[in-house]
Amino acid sequence: MKLVWFRRDLRTIDHTALNEAIRSGEPVCAIFVATPEQWRQHDMAPIQADLIARRLPVIRHELRQLNVPLYYREVSDFAASVEVVVALARQLQADTVLVNIEYELNEQQRDQQLKQCLQQQGIAYQACHDKCVFSPGQVLTKQGEFFKVFTPFRKAWQAQFIVPTVVAPSPAVSAPSHDEAKLSNVCEYFSYPRESSHAWPVTSDEIRDWLRAFCREGVDAYHQQRDFPALSATSGLSPYLAIGALSVRQCLARLYQTSEHGRLSAGAESWLNELIWREFYQHLIYFQPSLCQGKNFHPWGEKLYWHDASEALARWQQGMTGYPLVDAAMRQLNQTGWMHNRLRMVVASFLTKDLHIDWREGERYFMSRLIDGDFAANNGGWQWSASTGCDGQPYFRIFNPVSQGKKFDPEGAFVREWVPELESLSNKWIHEPWRDPSVNYTSYPQPIVDHQVERKLTLSLYQKAKDNSCHDS
Repeated sequence: MKLVWFRRDLRTIDHTALNEAIRSGEPVCAIFVATPEQWRQHDMAPIQADLIARRLPVIRHELRQLNVPLYYREVSDFAASVEVVVALARQLQADTVLVNIEYELNEQQRDQQLKQCLQQQGIAYQACHDKCVFSPGQVLTKQGEFFKVFTPFRKAWQAQFIVPTVVAPSPAVSAPSHDEAKLSNVCEYFSYPRESSHAWPVTSDEIRDWLRAFCREGVDAYHQQRDFPALSATSGLSPYLAIGALSVRQCLARLYQTSEHGRLSAGAESWLNELIWREFYQHLIYFQPSLCQGKNFHPWGEKLYWHDASEALARWQQGMTGYPLVDAAMRQLNQTGWMHNRLRMVVASFLTKDLHIDWREGERYFMSRLIDGDFAANNGGWQWSASTGCDGQPYFRIFNPVSQGKKFDPEGAFVREWVPELESLSNKWIHEPWRDPSVNYTSYPQPIVDHQVERKLTLSLYQKAKDNSCHDS
């Protein structure tokens, strides 16, 4: 008997651990363990919890078609989850527990504990690399070290890349009778707070159709339209990658299958680049686990002086900074659980370099709201924006929220959608309403700061932090 522990890999197609278990020729069972207290510590968004809860009955049905029963358990945290998995393995007389590896520090420690507990019971532990095309350690510099800058990582990654083949699993040998949880009613006992995720379908057919439609109809223009938030020009697949309802190999296989003679268009190359960024950040947290402990990638970042500005943070969170593009983006996040990628950079730059608030505050808030919250990608994006991360660009890259709005929302369509107080403004003033004397500031605030003033302060603070770091070394 093989027992597969499902975590953030909620699919049956292209699931490495499941395929390995079925390939053994023995009966297979599966388990999912909800850990609400651990999720709370990790700031999981209620909308993502809802997506997971809605996805579980789908997985249960698909596994049943493969003769694999799915058990459901709910405990407080990772330590308790190990105990229930080991107990179920003993109850089923399983000889092996299989998992797909997660690279975050707490998850690594949980699986090390699992391995030790299983060994004490005489049960084998099999860990499979599944989340990335290339697992950490497969893409290294010529000196055998991990890459700290994206562009050379991408080149080395692409030099090894072979288009993956994705096949559906065959049914397993029927398992003996069991007390499988009734996941069709998972909402009755899935206790973590939830917000509706129904804008995102959860069946595998719907998700694959979404992927196919994007690769067939949207990806070729991706490089030209992806930065314009008023357009539906991004893939929208990030929530499924975040919970593992879709694998990166499925994305790549479909991308190349719809390309012309295996040659990617400029738009397809641009989307491929984003998928490689995702892998880059996964590799980073594996090789530098201090990133999972709130540390800056560059040590000099610890010398930065951050403002303790709770009112400014609250106004940023609420979308009431007086900068329309920033506010529209934050309201989109608060109301939908998702934010356009260009705007993630804009609002992160604004928090760290206009308000001088610690990037960790933004990282935490994003995780608490995002349906596609993924620790590695979120941490990497925030440190990139704060210039404390692995980025070849110097710290004086500071996004101007007005010029970003004029460039990427020139007609103000996105701002008008999310900041209706400004709906009547002309295109000329939509991104700087303080210059329009007709604006009623009882409904929309004056700018919380002067961008040009704060930009100069940022340059001074960052230079001081780097100088102080040099003096200490």
